[in-house]
Amino acid sequence: MKYKDQLNRSGEIVSVPKRIISLVPSQTELLVDLGLETSIVGLTKFCIHPSSLRKCKTVVGGTKQVNFETITSLKPDIILCNKEENTKEMILELEKIAPVHVSDIYDLEDALKLIDLYGTLFSVEKTASTLIETISKEYLDFQLYIKVQPKLKVVYFIWKNPWMIAAHQTFINNMLELNNFENYFTHLKRYPQIQLDDINEVDVILLSSEPFPFKQEHIESLQLQFPNSKVVLVDGEYFSWYGSRLKDAFRYFKTLRQTL
Repeated sequence: MKYKDQLNRSGEIVSVPKRIISLVPSQTELLVDLGLETSIVGLTKFCIHPSSLRKCKTVVGGTKQVNFETITSLKPDIILCNKEENTKEMILELEKIAPVHVSDIYDLEDALKLIDLYGTLFSVEKTASTLIETISKEYLDFQLYIKVQPKLKVVYFIWKNPWMIAAHQTFINNMLELNNFENYFTHLKRYPQIQLDDINEVDVILLSSEPFPFKQEHIESLQLQFPNSKVVLVDGEYFSWYGSRLKDAFRYFKTLRQTL
């Protein structure tokens, strides 16, 4: 079977993969929701959903560093990666072990396309189609609500020391746009470092629960520095996990907007 990944790279597999290694947490969760849990043989230490998965599967490392010997020993039929999560050097080395499929996600359309690609690749087209329909319906229902809400100017923090934010050309930025938020740093790209003095007037400061574990103390500190802005902690998985978590994301976004 020939396939193309989201970098338009061609690959070929003999048959439907039965031994899968996933090196991206959101993609691991997606595999489970597509009914492919028994086919997963390896994953990362960050693949926390479902929580029981790491107890019965082999952890091969993180998203930036893996144990290639362990991966080889698992005899994978395919290895699933992501352009942003995994390094180019890692992918080149993994290709010596098994076919590698790389995702590249910037917006909701890309995310739905990946689900469709997995449906074909793993012969679970019906399940994938149902999931796409569910996410699409949730999105359309949310748009009916959000389009009448005022646009809010926001900053989305992902890290502290140094301060880092999500800017343009990220999936997070697309999620902000779908929430009718205006990203204060949309003129920047990817995940730049900034100074707090770079921020003038914004309506809301969003502190992501991941990858930096922002907590109440950080909310209180920033609220003192930005008294005219509302500082809130948000579930970073709903803003950055582009797999099946999207089926619940838009209901979360509606609840979040109601608190603002």
